[in-house]
Amino acid sequence: MNEALLTRIAEALERIAPPPASSADLAAAPAYVWNGASIRPVEAFAPVDYELLTGIDAQKTALLDNSRRHAAGHAAHDVLLWGARGTGKSAVVAAVVAKLQAEGQDIALLQCAIDELASLPQLFTILCDTQRPFILFLDDLGFDENGGGDARSLRSLLQGGTAARPANVRLYVTSNRRHIVPRHLSEQDDPVNPRDVVDDKMALSDRFGLSLGFHAIDQDAYVAIVSGYAAKLGVSFEPLDAIQWATQRGSRSGRVAWQYVVELAGRNGLKI
Repeated sequence: MNEALLTRIAEALERIAPPPASSADLAAAPAYVWNGASIRPVEAFAPVDYELLTGIDAQKTALLDNSRRHAAGHAAHDVLLWGARGTGKSAVVAAVVAKLQAEGQDIALLQCAIDELASLPQLFTILCDTQRPFILFLDDLGFDENGGGDARSLRSLLQGGTAARPANVRLYVTSNRRHIVPRHLSEQDDPVNPRDVVDDKMALSDRFGLSLGFHAIDQDAYVAIVSGYAAKLGVSFEPLDAIQWATQRGSRSGRVAWQYVVELAGRNGLKI
């Protein structure tokens, strides 16, 4: 085989080969994203101010305390944040990390899409090479009836598996379901052992040492959240107008409160 042919083969292989994974500096950025193959830094990391998160005081304090221990290299839990939509589960995770960073703690947030769970062992191999504490964030996790294999794989990664997460990594997971995997009354009709069915479905949520519930808020709490946001922007509002906004959307939550404040800022010619 002549040299020219070998050169053409080599060039063809280079063209079809995937691009090399980026080598992000894991000590530099405040937050990162894992896309299943490489880690990308998030330079514009600007979550909601921790102090602005209203109506979830117990939850955000528990999460901050756990995260502070992890940042200091002390024992800390993996955390499941579960409950109603729009109640601040995702916002508080980013807000806690940003607050610790503002205090001078060396900790970073690393988000992984839930459809990339199979790549977590590869990610853990990369994170083993750094001592920096990381919060691995899986947002809106849930498995359908056919997702049992993925749920068991995640259980193994959390505790006891050969590819378990490294010591400098803790998983913070949000889910609309308390037990992540759906449950049905028909489980009790299992002809073999109904308790085994229930235990298997609860086994994943049991792997989280800290489980924080986020619940639907009442009207007073909703108005208080709006008030906190409005004060930060320096604008006034009518509580009845804020309530009507929520009524039109059929929901009262921190997310709806923020959407109303965005509307309020727009009316006042402000930029957020």
